[in-house]
Amino acid sequence: MISVRRLLIGLALAFTAYLAVRGLWWTGPFTEPLVLVAAVALYVVTTGVALLWGNRDPDDDDVTPAAPGFAPRTASDRMPLAAALMALATTVIVPNALSLAVPSEAIEEPYVVWYLGGIGVLMTIVMVRRRPVFAWVGIGMLAAISSFWLGILDALEKGLVGSILWVGLAQLLVMLTDRAAKDTAKLVELQRAASAWQAAHTVRQRERRVQIQRALSVAGPVLARTIAQGGALTRNERVEARLAEGSLRDELRGARLLDDAVRHELEAARRRGATVTVLDEGGLDGIDAESLASIRARLVAALRSAESDRLYIRTSPHESVAVTVVGRSDAGRGLSDEDTVDLWTEITRFPAEPDVRA
Repeated sequence: MISVRRLLIGLALAFTAYLAVRGLWWTGPFTEPLVLVAAVALYVVTTGVALLWGNRDPDDDDVTPAAPGFAPRTASDRMPLAAALMALATTVIVPNALSLAVPSEAIEEPYVVWYLGGIGVLMTIVMVRRRPVFAWVGIGMLAAISSFWLGILDALEKGLVGSILWVGLAQLLVMLTDRAAKDTAKLVELQRAASAWQAAHTVRQRERRVQIQRALSVAGPVLARTIAQGGALTRNERVEARLAEGSLRDELRGARLLDDAVRHELEAARRRGATVTVLDEGGLDGIDAESLASIRARLVAALRSAESDRLYIRTSPHESVAVTVVGRSDAGRGLSDEDTVDLWTEITRFPAEPDVRA
């Protein structure tokens, strides 16, 4: 498939070939034919270098660029400095060589003054290859040299105006293209952000549906029995209701901390009479699934060995500590009004870090 870039390069080469043939189509006298041929050859070579050197087609890349969007590819489009200097040298050499290679009466012949359009094309290429300073310097040099040999009015009449307009239009198009590319990149970023927000919103909705379904599966049977019996529950049914209430609070306050093993240990702690509070305040955000599974496994181990009357399980915003488990019990089993902390476990974010216990 032919890309737009390759099509434009092909058109530029074709126009260069036309100008070269025009320069070799001698319709008048000349004194130095080799100089004329050499000037045309230098122009063709310089134009080819300006077009092709370092001009990498993004369609030929094997690796898709990591940067998002369609930002201007100034790194690949920018003409090498040596090529820009070569273009300026050609701007000086070709007009002077052509003017010196013919007698004064033939200095305005088409096979001589073609350089006005040819150098204009070359400077347009330099502008498109993102060397605007070199392009305008070249146009200034062309204007000065052509005015010296032809006079300013004749130079303007025979093509200098067109060359100036080509370079100016090329700069305007480059600016508009870059602006459009930046706007496109912003739109792509906004679209990606909107898609990410929509995906996150969908995930949150799915998680809420799962939590509601789990809550209904836990509390639904107890509520149904309570309504059916008019609130007259047996002792075992009251225990089950208390366990259902605790499980429901866990699902609402600390869903990311929970898996089947953690739920089992929380229920076991409540069945032996402990009061358990689970709270996730966002301390687990950004943790990958493997680390989260390790945190839950270590939480299960901490709960399995706990004998406290009250357990407080809370996520931590600390950069290394993920979850803190605190256990408190009545000091002396009723001999004092104060509680003692008989369990303190800090579960780190990564398994390689030892858990801190006090």
